[in-house]
Amino acid sequence: MEMPVFSLRLQWWFFLVNLVICIRSLKLESLSSTPTFGNETDKLALLVFKNHLADVPNGVLSSWNDSLHFCQWQGVTCSRRHQRVTVLRLEGQSLAGSLPPIGNLTFLRELVLSNNNLQGSIPTDIGLLRRLQHLNLSTNSLQGEIPVELTNCSNLITVDLTRNNLTGQIPFPFGHMSKLLILRLGRNSLTGIIPFTLGNLSSLQHLSMAFNHLEGGIPHDLGRLKSLKILYLGVNNLSGMIPSSLYNLSSAIELVFTANRLSGNFMSSMRFSLPQLLRFAIAQNQFIGIIPDILSNISGLELLDVGENYLTGQVPGGLGVFKDLYWLCLESNKLGRGMSGDLNSLNSFTNTSSLRFMSLDRNNFGGVLPNSIFNLSLQSLTLGDNRISGNIPGDIGNLINLTTFGVAQNDFTGVIPTSIGKLQNLRQLELSWNRLSGLLPSSLGNLSQLYYLNMSHNNLEGNIPASLRNCQNMEILILDNNKLSGSVPANLIGQLNQLRSLYLQQNLLTGSFPAEVGELKNLNELLVSDNKLSGEIPMELGNCLVLEYLDMARNSFLGNIPLSFGFLRGIRFLDLSRNNLSGTIPKELEHLSALLSLNLSYNYLEGEVPSGGVFKNVSGISITGNKKLCGGIRQLQLPACSDIESGKNGKGKHLSIKIIIAISITAVSCLALIVASVLLYGRKKTSIKSSSTPLGYGHLRVTYQELLKATGEFSSSNLIGMGSFGSVYKGILSQDKTPVAVKVLNLQQRGAAKSFVAECMVLRKIQHRNLLSIITSCSSVDHKGSEFKALVFEYMPNGSLDNWLHHESRSLSFRERLDIAIDLAYALDYLHHQCQTPIVHGDLKPSNVLLDADMVAHVGDFGLAKFLPDAN
Repeated sequence: MEMPVFSLRLQWWFFLVNLVICIRSLKLESLSSTPTFGNETDKLALLVFKNHLADVPNGVLSSWNDSLHFCQWQGVTCSRRHQRVTVLRLEGQSLAGSLPPIGNLTFLRELVLSNNNLQGSIPTDIGLLRRLQHLNLSTNSLQGEIPVELTNCSNLITVDLTRNNLTGQIPFPFGHMSKLLILRLGRNSLTGIIPFTLGNLSSLQHLSMAFNHLEGGIPHDLGRLKSLKILYLGVNNLSGMIPSSLYNLSSAIELVFTANRLSGNFMSSMRFSLPQLLRFAIAQNQFIGIIPDILSNISGLELLDVGENYLTGQVPGGLGVFKDLYWLCLESNKLGRGMSGDLNSLNSFTNTSSLRFMSLDRNNFGGVLPNSIFNLSLQSLTLGDNRISGNIPGDIGNLINLTTFGVAQNDFTGVIPTSIGKLQNLRQLELSWNRLSGLLPSSLGNLSQLYYLNMSHNNLEGNIPASLRNCQNMEILILDNNKLSGSVPANLIGQLNQLRSLYLQQNLLTGSFPAEVGELKNLNELLVSDNKLSGEIPMELGNCLVLEYLDMARNSFLGNIPLSFGFLRGIRFLDLSRNNLSGTIPKELEHLSALLSLNLSYNYLEGEVPSGGVFKNVSGISITGNKKLCGGIRQLQLPACSDIESGKNGKGKHLSIKIIIAISITAVSCLALIVASVLLYGRKKTSIKSSSTPLGYGHLRVTYQELLKATGEFSSSNLIGMGSFGSVYKGILSQDKTPVAVKVLNLQQRGAAKSFVAECMVLRKIQHRNLLSIITSCSSVDHKGSEFKALVFEYMPNGSLDNWLHHESRSLSFRERLDIAIDLAYALDYLHHQCQTPIVHGDLKPSNVLLDADMVAHVGDFGLAKFLPDAN
């Protein structure tokens, strides 16, 4: 009986051994077979990915085909053991379309699709990629919110979503991704606040959220990020103070808070430890206080940008300890006292050999430039809009690396040193709005890299040096409002092939304008008004096909308006007024669809006025003072051309007699003027040059004494208005006996001087029937020797809109209110859309809207106006 039992047991053991062998063989067979269920899923996920996206011809996705195993597809990396997709890297492949669901690639550790054209939203199933460590979707056009599911990827080390169109808030659970080292969300449209939970990311080294719409305060919790090296929060709407905890981030290398609404006393009595800080920027905020000497403790600082705040005091001499400093920007603050010695602290920079960029623009610095500046290795030096005086030192020639030199709107005097010609790397030279005199040095022709030259509003005289023709890269040449004389050099005009803007107005230039101007194929602006130019307008101007602004007014040009002007399809502003032009108005001008403003007034034009194009808009043209014009639209109220030809009402038969009488009177008058000039010459030749010399755009140069007389010594009986920066008086100028409005700046009022400069800068750029016309300006001294500044405007007999709206005995009809509203709309449309650089008025209110004799509205007071450059 025992034998059978033993046999059963033995059979049972044999069965178990065979079963184990079978199971193991099945398992080995399963492992050796390919594909498995897992990597087949990856292949299907990649094919779905391919089908969702558009690819350039012969692009990366076209190589994804079944002839190769998917792990060999371009941009795909698989694990060796399981043949699962671990890396999908397709940056810069011009892929388009939307991201498909990608959650099935569960072994994915790195997803890089940056620098493509992807749109749509980030798929929410990305949260299934629990192994994901690196995510880079930057530089695409992705939209929608950042999916909160992304925070389920707890192994993430890098998240880069910069340069997209993402909206919504930053998910608060981001603070739970404890392994995160880099979080970059900049250049999107994110809103809301910065989550305080980010302070939990103890390993975070790089946090960038710049160029969004974030608001609220900067969380104090960010001060707990002890590993943080880079913090970019610039260009948002953040407010409040910078938390003191951030000044103790001992590992910080870059702290950037530029362009927010941050405020408070800048580093007031603050202890901080930033031993590794290289770059610190708080520009374009609302900080007050002084620049503290304690900054000098950050000995390794390379960049310091505190511009565009409300900082006061002086430049700390301690900043000179920054031996590695290459960028120093203190512009647009209230630094300095406007007195001698304000810039003496710059002498401490003698050992800062690395300094390349220094901007002290738009402050209150006075005194002279210290010579120590000219021993540095600067590439850019800008000191504009201050009160710096004295000469431009000849040592300027030592700055041989200089590419930008700007000292506009100061009180520099003397001549331009010839040593400036040594700056052969110079690309921008800005010396406008000073009191420089003498000749333009011919050494300027050595500046072969120069593309921007502005010396306007000085007292420069003599000829325009022909050597400027060597500046082959010149794009913008501005020499207006000087005393330059002689002819415009033909060999200069013909050589500057890159020229886009040429400003020569308000000088004493003579002779004909060179026909070589037709070779300037890039010319966009040509302003030569208020000179003594003569001869015919060159027909070659019709070759300047991109010309938009042409102002040749108030010269002595004669002959016909060139028919070639009909080729100027982009012309927007054309002023030929107050010349000696004759003949008819070319009908070709009515086909210039871009033309918005045409001024042909006070010439000797005759014949029919066209009625199409710009001639249909009575507010867009001016033809006053041409007595032989006829026809045109009804609003011009010109006689019919048939009436003139037939001599209607018998007036034609007396025409010859009237001409004879007119010629006789003119001849006698001219003879009398000649005799008077001879008799008065001896008495006048030693006198000061007449203050009524044309200044530009019909402007006259007037003295303080003339304005004093015109306004009855600024009598209270002539006071017609008061504003923030001065008073407005009615006056009568002796030159033409017409009433004017004289705005006298109260220079004791803070900001008045800058308001005067701002208003001048804007008014020289604009001209429109619904903007208050400036006649001239005056910058002089009064009888007490104090500085005097005034603006002279066209007088508006019906006062301000504010007076009409609140006057008890008079009121505006509905039609008048509507007309005024339309006038204001025209004015704003011109400022915002038709100026070369858009202008924001900044102070539009009823008291700044003035009404002329016909109740036409004119916008005035541009003291707070700003040019609005294109934003990026």
